[in-house]
Parts: sequence; C-alpha cells; structure tokens
Amino acid sequence: MNSRRKFLKLAGTGVLLAGASSVYAFPKIAVSADKAVNTFTIGMAGYTFKEFTVEKTIEMMKRIGVTNLSLKDFHMPMNSTQEEINTVLNKFKAAGINVYTVGVVYMKTNESVDQAFEYARMAGVKMIVGAPDYQLLPYVEKKIKSYNFKLAIHNHGPDNPLYPNAKDVWDHIKDLDPRIGICIDIGHTTRDGKDPSVDILAYQSRIYDIHMKDVDKASKEGITVEMGRGIIDIPKFVDTLRKIKYAGSCSLEFEKDMKDPLPGIAESIGYFKGVTACR
Repeated sequence: MNSRRKFLKLAGTGVLLAGASSVYAFPKIAVSADKAVNTFTIGMAGYTFKEFTVEKTIEMMKRIGVTNLSLKDFHMPMNSTQEEINTVLNKFKAAGINVYTVGVVYMKTNESVDQAFEYARMAGVKMIVGAPDYQLLPYVEKKIKSYNFKLAIHNHGPDNPLYPNAKDVWDHIKDLDPRIGICIDIGHTTRDGKDPSVDILAYQSRIYDIHMKDVDKASKEGITVEMGRGIIDIPKFVDTLRKIKYAGSCSLEFEKDMKDPLPGIAESIGYFKGVTACR
C-alpha cells in the first residue's frame, strides 16, 4: 500500500476508528473553503445493522459520528402501527439520528405498494428506497403522484434479475414520473461488471440515493471489503459526485463481519472522509 493510500485509509475529518479494545480519534484534515461547502451527507444503510437492536445500532452510529440512517424494516416492521413507528423514531431522534428514508422495501403486489407508501408516510419521510416488481411500476407512479414522494430504486447486481444495474432501472423508469429514480449501490454495480462512476454520470438526473461499499472482485463472486481495500476507484467516484453536484446522501452499506462490523464501518467512513477532504 503506497503512502497516500495508507494516509487516506487512516485519515478522516475527525472520524473515530474503532479498535479491538479502544477507540482512537485521528486529527482533522484541513479542508479548503470550496471543499467545505461541497461536502457530502454521509449516512448508514440500515441493512448494515441486521444483527443488532435499535439501541445497539444507535450506540454504533454515535461512535462513528454518523447521524443519517436509511431504516430497514427489521428495526421497524412494515405492519407497525403509528404508535410503534413513533416509538422507534423517537429513539433515533433522541440520539440525534435522522431517519432520512426507509428501505430497501420490496413490493410484489398492489397491496404491498399501498403498505410501503403508508409506512413511509407514517414514518415522516419523503423518499422510499425500494424495488417494486416491474409490472407494478404504473401503479407505483400513481402513488408517487398522490403522495408526492420520491422512490429510489435499488440495483442488486448479478444475484437478482430484478434491477441488476442502473441501466436496467433507467430503462424501466425513464418515461415515468421524474420522482422515480435510482439508489445506486456502487458495490453491486461493480459486481455486475459496470463502472459506478460511469453510471452515476450517465443517469445523474435520477440518482437520488447512494449505497456505498467496496468489493474485492468485479464479478458475482465479489464480496464486501472495507472501503479503500477493494477494486472500486473511490477517488474517481468522489470526483464524479462533485462533477454532477450530487446533493443526496452517501450511505455506507457494510456487509462484512456483520456480527462485529464496527471496525470495518469506522475504517470505511474514515477512508471516504479522507478522500473527500483531499480532492
């Protein structure tokens, strides 16, 4: 590993890096005035915390200093009452964490579309990260117009024939209401043999959310690794986001060591912050 890459792996704008027995705070990097204005909103994709309770999720997010969350339904079930939803959301709010969207929400029937939009309404968010079956898109479009929400369709790579990549999402939504867009998962994009920076540039008008990760191979067999250790060109990805003036969230979805993800999460967030500060 060259010295610059090592620096970026360790550097963050004050991020906490979790070690085996203690937590270390690295010094803040000096950021130029123009970069300070053009920073990115960093979040966490809720699937990262699949093995943990709401309380433990909050604890880990506080340790890494990330305050935006895309909430998954294992922490707030889709059939929750308004009271149950409020109870969960109030826990995050009390900890200073903003639930900015819900998902990924899968939609297989008209009834599940109805449920998804009501769930989002009760949660007080204005965007759903979802994956409706193709034949449901006309019905989804009607709901979009009624609720005035955004839907960011998540690509799932070569494992799933439903929206394997951003082009497939685009081809299905380009003639639909512009509030229907893309949540591009840059790891799955790479595993599908595509360059996420190229796709972000190509479909920039509909990129509404980003799931960040790094992977070790550009194939179906590729697995999640800490950001900066894999094959995705993260500096190029950051440059592309700046080029399109991306204003949405960049949420880390860390699918490695899921029973003990905190060290990898902290390293990944630190690396991303280091890259954004240095470019």
